Amino acid sequence: MYTIERFTIPEILEKSSKRYASRTALSMVGGEPIPYYELEARTRRIAALLGLLGVKKGDKVALLSENRPEWGLSYFGIARTGAIAVPIMTDFMPEQISTILEHSESKVLIVSKRFAAKVPAECDKRILVSLEDFALLTAGSVDQTELDRAAESFAPPPIDGDELASILYTSGTMGKPKGVMLTHRNLVYNAWSATPFVLLRRTDRLLSVLPLAHVYEFTIGFLIPVMHGSAIYYLDRPPSATALLPALAAIRPTIMLSVPLIIEKIYRSSVKPALDKISIYKYAAFRPALDWVAGLKLKKTFGGKIRFFGIGGAPVAADVETFLHNARFLYSIGYGLTETAPLLTGNKPGRVRLHTTGLPATGVTLRIADRRADTGEGEIQARGPNIFPGYYKDPERSAEAFSSDGWFRTGDLGVMDAHGRITVRGRLKTMILGASGENIYPEEIEAVLNASPYVLESLVYGDEKGLTALVHLKPEVIESFTARVQDEIEGAEVAAASFAAAVGHAAQAAGESLGSAEKAAGALLDRIKKEANVRLAAFSRIAKVELQTEPFEKTPKQSIKRFLYPGKRG
Repeated sequence: MYTIERFTIPEILEKSSKRYASRTALSMVGGEPIPYYELEARTRRIAALLGLLGVKKGDKVALLSENRPEWGLSYFGIARTGAIAVPIMTDFMPEQISTILEHSESKVLIVSKRFAAKVPAECDKRILVSLEDFALLTAGSVDQTELDRAAESFAPPPIDGDELASILYTSGTMGKPKGVMLTHRNLVYNAWSATPFVLLRRTDRLLSVLPLAHVYEFTIGFLIPVMHGSAIYYLDRPPSATALLPALAAIRPTIMLSVPLIIEKIYRSSVKPALDKISIYKYAAFRPALDWVAGLKLKKTFGGKIRFFGIGGAPVAADVETFLHNARFLYSIGYGLTETAPLLTGNKPGRVRLHTTGLPATGVTLRIADRRADTGEGEIQARGPNIFPGYYKDPERSAEAFSSDGWFRTGDLGVMDAHGRITVRGRLKTMILGASGENIYPEEIEAVLNASPYVLESLVYGDEKGLTALVHLKPEVIESFTARVQDEIEGAEVAAASFAAAVGHAAQAAGESLGSAEKAAGALLDRIKKEANVRLAAFSRIAKVELQTEPFEKTPKQSIKRFLYPGKRG
């Protein structure tokens, strides 16, 4: 690792391309690797192309693509012109893409062929460039001889660390999208400050499965590896089991980043069912040893070389983290937001304090504001070089994001222990005030519901009648109900027995008298409620469980868009 001096993204590109020249920088899994020495020439050519297209320092250039080496090359090329990158999540709908391009005033859109069709027709007034070969997709073309000359003579403009590098649009879980402005210093400093948690080496290999348009993957899964000369590999398809398992075997990554949804799905669909078949696993005394044995298999599944498995973006279910801890899986939990570029706190693998998000990153100062005397809970607030300057063209929201004395207000509730470790309890805006003044955190109740063998995901809200949980059932449970209804339509006399065979003891506990799918569904929802309430404090118990028939609408970070529920219903 070299010394960071200017805290700009072009500085990383320039230094890494020289220091790690012959090592692999970027590659598709099974593709032709791009060595570090090629980064400088390739990104200089992209910067020259943007210059010929009229892009000047301070202009906005949008980037819409799946993860691939050209994404990073494009970003570096944009940065070298002094322009501001506007990464767009591929999950956004065409109308959202149109709004982002309009609001950001992007002059050029670099888009992959896979997502070019997603760009609304009215956006053709902007210059569209193919990410794969950097040919123009709109009218006109660039003379290659002229581009060769421009690349050869390209002279990057001076860039200060406090100038904008990116505007990131996130739909968020609580309302409309906002353009988060991040400076070069915000991003580079955050990448540097994470060193105590994730010290990479030039021999490390990272398999990237999270979207680069999200700052979590960009800073920790792109900037940090490039700063240290590590190799980054990308999948050519979504990270389903059929795509991921061969890639893990081929790359044998030493570093991976994940959101809780991925590791929780692996645990609940594969690991836990296997453990539950072992009779002695029901005894708490045997679980740590059995978890450790299961952990050996899990490490082998991930290629056998993992030494840092970062988890962030949302709270991790307590039972899943307990398993990872017992399994001695080298995971690390971090906490941050897009506005903090993103890392605020983190843990060293092997030194994670259960159910906390760790200690502040280097240079980051945290405090708990408006702390409750009885619980120590309050809003987590932050200061540091990684804190964003504000929201693009939104001075009102920018002002609201900071306290009167200049601290960034995360909107998250948490506590801090005597060592400075942070435990996040929930979002300030989602907290429900109980009848006797208790703070109720829906996320904690949802974690209990989601641990049910029947529940895929859930959302909890409160009203004058108490707490209601919307639950979306697992596909196999839904299939059993569908089969039951079909049997009733056909007049099958064995409907009840069929359902009992499909969902096991849930239907049996409801009683042999169940005569319809509707009653069976009601019995299952009641069972889910009772099993959850046994594990919840009296003031946070659920009054009603309702069926959510369609998957919840989510943000690109796979957080449920809470503001759509329950208002969408009715």
